[in-house]
Amino acid sequence: MAPKKIEIMDTTLRDGEQTSGVSFSASEKLTIAKLLLEELKVNRIEIASARVSEGEFQAVKNVTHWAKENGYIDQVEVLTFVDKGVSINWMIEAGAKVQNLLTKGSLNHLTYQLKKTPNQHFTEISETISLATEKGIKTNVYLEDWSNGMRNSKDYVFEFLAFLVTQNVERIMLPDTLGVLTPSESYNFVKEIKDKYPDLHFDFHAHNDYDLGVSNAMSALNAGADGLHLTINGMGERAGNAPMASTVAVINDFMPHVTIDVNEKFLYTVSKLVENFSGIMIPANKPVIGANVFTQTAGIHADGDNKKNLYFSDLMPERFGRTRKYALGKASGKANIQKNLQELGLQLKEEDLKKVTQRIIELGDKKEVVTKEDLPYIISDVLDSYSYQENVKVNSYVLTHSKGLKPSTTISISIKGETFEENSQGDGQFDAFMNALRKIYKSKKLALPDLVDYAVRIPPGSHSDALCETIITWKSAEKEFKTRGLDSDQTVSAIKATEKMLNIITN
Repeated sequence: MAPKKIEIMDTTLRDGEQTSGVSFSASEKLTIAKLLLEELKVNRIEIASARVSEGEFQAVKNVTHWAKENGYIDQVEVLTFVDKGVSINWMIEAGAKVQNLLTKGSLNHLTYQLKKTPNQHFTEISETISLATEKGIKTNVYLEDWSNGMRNSKDYVFEFLAFLVTQNVERIMLPDTLGVLTPSESYNFVKEIKDKYPDLHFDFHAHNDYDLGVSNAMSALNAGADGLHLTINGMGERAGNAPMASTVAVINDFMPHVTIDVNEKFLYTVSKLVENFSGIMIPANKPVIGANVFTQTAGIHADGDNKKNLYFSDLMPERFGRTRKYALGKASGKANIQKNLQELGLQLKEEDLKKVTQRIIELGDKKEVVTKEDLPYIISDVLDSYSYQENVKVNSYVLTHSKGLKPSTTISISIKGETFEENSQGDGQFDAFMNALRKIYKSKKLALPDLVDYAVRIPPGSHSDALCETIITWKSAEKEFKTRGLDSDQTVSAIKATEKMLNIITN
């Protein structure tokens, strides 16, 4: 038996925009709409609520104008209301052709919010649908609070469905408005409806208040639902809606009896764009699209991947336009580091690999974020450190920098076992450090080389918390040479480079 084709309707631009603090601009809505339909290949998009604002009206006009020119106009939907045609007139002016009419799916909502009888509500709905048909607008119908309707007023829900069968309706949409359903309820409620009306198209709309959105969507499909409503990054009111990425992965991997058109290779691209436009950051551990979900941290996992991909699953990052990463930190083993070195085209001797591994573990203990791009800097720093005997050690230092006062430094260093302390001021913290150091060396009648160049760099694409490499060029009477220091603090990295210089001139 051929798999059943399921429609995916994305409602990021309508229901997802109800995320607290989120408001997409007209140009952002158009950009997202294009990506959803052209690249992600969702079947339909719900882009706005009618009558919201002038800005929303312009955004809908922009999307419908593009959709009409490119053959997508019947896949663009707008939430409307039973309001004597006001929403329909708004749609017509905005150029939309499909309305998602919001109605009451529970007797509780009907009685206490609208204060109307079922017959009154049905009559007004019928008038709204007739007007839409007359104006060339297709109608889908939302049964708001349907989940509680099935729990507490099932006779009303089926009375409503019996009425809708008589109307010119394309789809009936079953929302778990408050996200209260369990997977077993989702299955039983949808199945009961599909068994009675097998030829009608029913969409299931899950919310995630109990973190059951994906499970409920899966159960609804198993019960015979014909479509799902999802949002990018699970955006939506309160805890959000069922998320697009994980739901698509679950369908593709565990539900061979259904098929969808969504191109999962674009899930990450669209998710990152929506993250940027919305300002709502994707949690690092969010399935499929989170920053860390394809990152192996433990060294044993990297070792297993080297040995017949023992820690791989069907959830491969390449499916979603991503790559597997191997984290560098205190849990790193040699295998993690080797994986990153392979990507950089670098090789190390076993002895040097052990030294680099130890350095990364030390940085991880300090909670430093270590990236693949940091590796060349760490290797250079570590291997440089082992090129001389350590006779000079900077034991401690205090760096102060206050507005309106000269920076000052107090340092403690050991030279061949003898400890010295000194303090000084300077034009900057490192200058103050060098002035204090010169006092110590002058007292011992020792000369320091001149600093002739000072360069600082961080790995490409890094942020303010990146590891910082300082390269200092020194010149003495005999030679010119360079030393490197590595730390997340620029001044500290310069002090480390200076410590290496002191050991080189003392050996």
